[in-house]
Amino acid sequence: MNDAAIFVVDDNPDHLELTVMALAECCDMQDVATAGDGVEALDYLFGRGAYAGRDTSVQPQLVILDLKLVRLHGLDVLKAMRQDPRTATVPVVMHSSSTEKADIAACYANGANSYVRKATDYDELRRKMRQIHDFWITVNERSRRPGA
Repeated sequence: MNDAAIFVVDDNPDHLELTVMALAECCDMQDVATAGDGVEALDYLFGRGAYAGRDTSVQPQLVILDLKLVRLHGLDVLKAMRQDPRTATVPVVMHSSSTEKADIAACYANGANSYVRKATDYDELRRKMRQIHDFWITVNERSRRPGA
């Protein structure tokens, strides 16, 4: 997996594939990396396990993170990211089907930059991914460490 501008984490292979397909309409696929669960996500971000040796000074410009992941919950991934200086300022968009106010509040309380509900059809997903891409990659200005 190459260094990517957008890192998508979702344990549902169908959701992951559809999200990546939707992003492909607005960005180069070489700029998108994926992980199938929270453990793999942290391994990628922190350069351990299968990603040992990855230059962790280069982090994604955006992480799109499913909330309810197996093996390691999305909130635990978010907390770990916010506690590590390498990923503390990487924008994280939580992407979940949950409408529970407690879930949404927990995401923001733990440092999520945005909470977006999963789309109910592909056209809606395409619109949401385009808006996420356009704001977080194209419009939003953020401070970057050298090499990031």
